Amino acid sequence: MLRRRVGMVAMSLLIGAGSLLAQGKADGPEFDVKEHYTKYEYRIAMRDGVRLFTAVYVPKDDSKSYPFLINRTPYSVAPYGVDQYRTQLGPSPDFDKAGYIFVYQDVRGRFMSEGKFVEMRPHIDTKKSKSDVDDSSDLYDTIEWLLKNVPNNNSRAGIWGISYPGFFTSASMIDTHPALKAASPQAPMTDLFKGDDAYHGGAFMMAANFGFYSFFRPQGNPELPPKVRVPFDYGTPDGYEFFLKAGTLENLGKLLGGQEELWLDQVHHDTYDEYWKARNLAAHTKNIHCAVLTVGGWFDAEDLQGPFTLFHAIERDDPGIFNALVVGPWVHGGWYRYDGNHLGRVSFGANTGDYYRKNILFPFFEAYLKGNGDAKLPKAYVFETGTNVWRQYASWPPKSAEAKTLYLHANGVLSFEPPKQEATAYDEYVSDPAKPVPFVNFVAQAVPQEYMVADQRFVASRTDVLAYQTEVLQEDVTIAGPVSPKLFVSTTGTDSDWDVKLIDVYPPDYPQSKLDEPRPEEKGKPQTDVGVPVFTMGGYEQLVRGEPFRGKFRHSFEKPETFTPGKVEEVTFSMSDVNHTFRRGHRIMVQIQSSWFPLTDRNPQTFVNIPDAKLSDFVKAMERVYHGPGQASGIEANVIAPGEKK
Repeated sequence: MLRRRVGMVAMSLLIGAGSLLAQGKADGPEFDVKEHYTKYEYRIAMRDGVRLFTAVYVPKDDSKSYPFLINRTPYSVAPYGVDQYRTQLGPSPDFDKAGYIFVYQDVRGRFMSEGKFVEMRPHIDTKKSKSDVDDSSDLYDTIEWLLKNVPNNNSRAGIWGISYPGFFTSASMIDTHPALKAASPQAPMTDLFKGDDAYHGGAFMMAANFGFYSFFRPQGNPELPPKVRVPFDYGTPDGYEFFLKAGTLENLGKLLGGQEELWLDQVHHDTYDEYWKARNLAAHTKNIHCAVLTVGGWFDAEDLQGPFTLFHAIERDDPGIFNALVVGPWVHGGWYRYDGNHLGRVSFGANTGDYYRKNILFPFFEAYLKGNGDAKLPKAYVFETGTNVWRQYASWPPKSAEAKTLYLHANGVLSFEPPKQEATAYDEYVSDPAKPVPFVNFVAQAVPQEYMVADQRFVASRTDVLAYQTEVLQEDVTIAGPVSPKLFVSTTGTDSDWDVKLIDVYPPDYPQSKLDEPRPEEKGKPQTDVGVPVFTMGGYEQLVRGEPFRGKFRHSFEKPETFTPGKVEEVTFSMSDVNHTFRRGHRIMVQIQSSWFPLTDRNPQTFVNIPDAKLSDFVKAMERVYHGPGQASGIEANVIAPGEKK
């Protein structure tokens, strides 16, 4: 789901709608959509009588037939009016030129479609009457209507979408219509409580959700988009200041001005209850009969986990269909509109976005919707960061990966060797909710995408962050798959968060980023004033993967349990997958802390119902992480030997 700061709303809508402007850069000469396509608008009746607004773009060349390529969105199919055309129709300009019948549909209860919108509408496995409707039935009815009413179709259909439209792709392809031959869910939310937008490790993703629900409000439908969108006024450019001043989740809800219904749903369902279970799409992925290409980004700050959860659910439930996973070095939706050459100062060495669009996505739909060749796609097509190469595997995670543990030791040491008897078998710090650890070292209102690879040196001087690192690596170490912290901890409070970060430490002589080089027109000119300090890439501490975990869920996300002050307990959880090589000459680092603000909400460190917590509930706590024999804290990861790569 698109949950960025309000300033990104326009871009978010374009991602959902598929505009060329969102991609930011055309692949070749400008293509005039109006010259080659005719636009139609329909209100298609579903089985329960609700009509969904649908825009259809049909190629003017009627000498051959075309497949349907469908996008279902809650972000509007604008522009409205048969004389108003989108500047790009497909997932890339290649689709527009190749010819498809492009279909865009406002989902139930959004913009010009009738009905009631339901956040991640639960799938109904057994439909007993025409009133039993979900996104699967809505797509089924839409395809039925299109086949009968739009001429020159080749009786095949595909569907795609990014983020929330990615969820609608996943939800709509279940109980597959016979004409639906291919689907590409991209950054789909799959289980909002377990790793997607709403909660990570039981901690609420506060800044992103507040930014999203400050503009994604309930609607009275049918309703055109507003001519002018008024962004939420934070009153400060500093999100850390804004959220700290707000104090509690209850106070934040009040700032939404009486339209906080969707926000309150997310906040108050703070355990894995029936609300979330009903919306876990991975429990309903049986009966899929089309080819599926699921796409995600290693640095997606919003829906990183969804693609993996969906991919594995389809592998489990739908043997025999083509089911593949693609993951590149991208932010949320970055494969659609960016070059993917770098993220912040971290370089990936090539235009990965263009490579994906031309060599993976376009051949996939051409093969399954037109019968044009064989896409020749592997089970897992993944980009390996660190070495910056594409890898192809017959399974994900690769079967050749071996589980190994990086153990924490005294004096900040990290090693694959388990600890021996130590004089002091723990490290400790004071966690103060009044001074939470920031997640970025610059002023930002919500969640800058760059934070996923951000330099972590800025927290080195904080006494409430523990850091452990290996010796300089003598050979490459490649990790592929989920990363699983296993910590032995105690707290003087009755609850605590344990935020774990896996970090790639660059060598001291690492070359400078090209982004920091002088512009060509400035080279050779005499300096006329004092410039900004030079950013040093030597010693850069790149975040590879980081996740929070709320300690009260250490035994169950359904039934939280209090900590007994001072009692040592095991906290084990899984972070989202990585595919990263720590190069020879680098170090591997692990940081541990108990706040990550305002990325997540603050844990009061008392066992209370956090959505209703008062300021008086927030207290300091002494946190300990143990690393002696029998209490050997560490990080388990899947390591691939160099000779096992493809």
